[in-house]
Amino acid sequence: MDFIVGLAEGFIGMFQAGGETFVGLVTGIIPLLIVLITAVNSVIKFVGEERITIFAQKLTKNIILRYTLFPVVAVFFLTNPMAYTFGKFLPERQKPAFYDSAVSFVHPITGLFPHANPAELFVYTGVAAGLTTLGMSLGPLAVMYFITGIVVILIRGIVTELITVNMMKKQGMLDSDSK
Repeated sequence: MDFIVGLAEGFIGMFQAGGETFVGLVTGIIPLLIVLITAVNSVIKFVGEERITIFAQKLTKNIILRYTLFPVVAVFFLTNPMAYTFGKFLPERQKPAFYDSAVSFVHPITGLFPHANPAELFVYTGVAAGLTTLGMSLGPLAVMYFITGIVVILIRGIVTELITVNMMKKQGMLDSDSK
């Protein structure tokens, strides 16, 4: 009998935990995202979408800056997950690669700038706990995470863009001369 009661309580407890998570989202991340989206859209309207698009196009003409500086700026200023909206300023063929770069950078940035992705800070702090226990400084770890992250997002961005362009050409979405 105790087994059945425990099973029933565990079953309803699962839904109670889901409800608590949902309430946490409704009172936490969802309003934050709405305010961030509103603020970013307001800045875009104030500055002018054409100016921001021109700035983004100039910045992203260079493939290295496109998959290093552009995602770093997006993640630093807009944080995760709002950073991905920067992709709207890029041509379709570059959007998947930008997303790949930005999403790959939300962890490496947390050591130096925890505001960029506080929900995933546990990854960095888990590794950092070992160094702290050994009495070692966390500064070099944070810097190495950051630098390694930039190298990784550059490689991922370039590879993803090459794959995307190749697939778009095969599907007739790009002519063979455009890139």
